[in-house]
Amino acid sequence: MNNKKNKPWVWRHKYLILMVAVLTAGIWAIFGGGNGGAKKDYVTVAVTRGNLSQTVTATGEIQPVNTVSVGSQVSGTIDNLYVDYNSQVKKGDVLLTIEPTVLQASVNESRASLMSAESKRNLAMAEYERNKILYADGYISRAELESTQTNYETAEQSVLQAQSQYERALTNLGYATITSPVDGTVISRKVDKGQTVAASFQTPDLFEIAEDLTKMQIETSVSEADIGVIKQGQSVTFTVDAYPTETFDGVVKQIRLSPITTSNVVVYTVVIDVENPDLNLMPGMTAFVTIVVDAASDAWKAQNAAFLVRSYANLFDGLDESISPTTHLAILRGSDVVFVEYEKGLSTATETQIISDGIQPGDKIIVGYIGQTTTSTTNTSHRGGMMGGPGGRGGPM
Repeated sequence: MNNKKNKPWVWRHKYLILMVAVLTAGIWAIFGGGNGGAKKDYVTVAVTRGNLSQTVTATGEIQPVNTVSVGSQVSGTIDNLYVDYNSQVKKGDVLLTIEPTVLQASVNESRASLMSAESKRNLAMAEYERNKILYADGYISRAELESTQTNYETAEQSVLQAQSQYERALTNLGYATITSPVDGTVISRKVDKGQTVAASFQTPDLFEIAEDLTKMQIETSVSEADIGVIKQGQSVTFTVDAYPTETFDGVVKQIRLSPITTSNVVVYTVVIDVENPDLNLMPGMTAFVTIVVDAASDAWKAQNAAFLVRSYANLFDGLDESISPTTHLAILRGSDVVFVEYEKGLSTATETQIISDGIQPGDKIIVGYIGQTTTSTTNTSHRGGMMGGPGGRGGPM
């Protein structure tokens, strides 16, 4: 017992001192000795190379560029029908005929009226010529001459009127034969043989003829929030349910200035030209349209989350004030941290283009570090300490 008391205090408590030293070293290793020491375990977003495109999506209905409605200007019963759905027609081809009996009767009646008017005109003309001679010889008065002259001129006007009625009757008889006004395809037939056509108040539609089904168009509705970036000539891709694995191409032809307001939402009609050489696209199909507003190919890019860092103050010590997340990216290159000047290019809903000469393959953008605490200038995500906050689509904070 006396030997133990004579030993130094350090020797008697050597195990306790060793335990304290080990704990101190562990704490130092874990927490990095305060603000310096071991390197931080950074959270990063990879920089990749590829294509980006900014797009506007919409839906619309596929329609022929020019559709002609064929009607009838006369009434009657359809006598013969010569075309059906999908019939190919040429300009002047007979589509249908209307039973002409009533129209022919009108022609005969007007012809008889014309002949009667011509006979009365001839009689009045002969009397007028005869009275001119009698008046010159002094056998009749001037009043009698003028009366026969008036009768002749009135009869002449009656002939012209009867001639007009006869020509109208002939024209109506010609309307009993309906012909195609254009070359095209019959896409709609609205009448059948034996049906009565009534053209008393308005021209009834009999057929719809698509002039050229190899050229189609899509009318889409684009909201006022997106219409500012839509321009004529922009490329368009679209799909239809009939061909789910196939993508079709088009081009913006027209942006109509007339707005349409539905449920307090203002939209504008955008017309898209579509080539249809194989006739796969049919009128009435619903097209799911993607308008390519802008595009960048083979560009450096990163997910939008890489641009949500507000400040480097809580990430790095002793940085120059000119280095900020809006002008420089904090890049983890291997085990080194470098700062690269950059500008933002094209932004999409998920990615943003990086314009910089300092980016290299394999670079990663530092957005935080594991164990980072939230401060007034940074926000720490619950997943790995990624800094973020409210902001635009990948815009600088």
